[in-house]
Amino acid sequence: MKIEQIYTKCLAQGAYYIESNGEAAIIDPLRETQQYIDKANANNASIKYVFETHIHADFVSGHLDLAKKTGATIVYGPNANTAFECYNAADNEVFKIGNISIKALHTPGHTLESVCYLLRDKEGKNHAVFTGDTLFIGDV
Repeated sequence: MKIEQIYTKCLAQGAYYIESNGEAAIIDPLRETQQYIDKANANNASIKYVFETHIHADFVSGHLDLAKKTGATIVYGPNANTAFECYNAADNEVFKIGNISIKALHTPGHTLESVCYLLRDKEGKNHAVFTGDTLFIGDV
């Protein structure tokens, strides 16, 4: 399992590259998507999912471009109302990536469709949680 944060200081925004056994997922990608494609290609992995923690109003996401270039499925939380094709994850729905999994945890508040993503390792143990704008350093 590989997890890499791609942090953009000027936006105070963290995107994540997650990979396992030849499959990858990107969480909250920035508009410039080539970096994610390059990482996947360098590791002989294919990008399976693009997970969004919520509909972003503070930066331009690269989810559409990344899905178009890779065939990945865009995943939002329950009831996300978009003008493009995406998959609305149910609360507690599990997505397989190689031999790990990501569980969607519906956390409405910042936006109604907000989700956190719980990463479980190949043994099924909780490993990390990606909270988007649900949690901030020193704040909620």
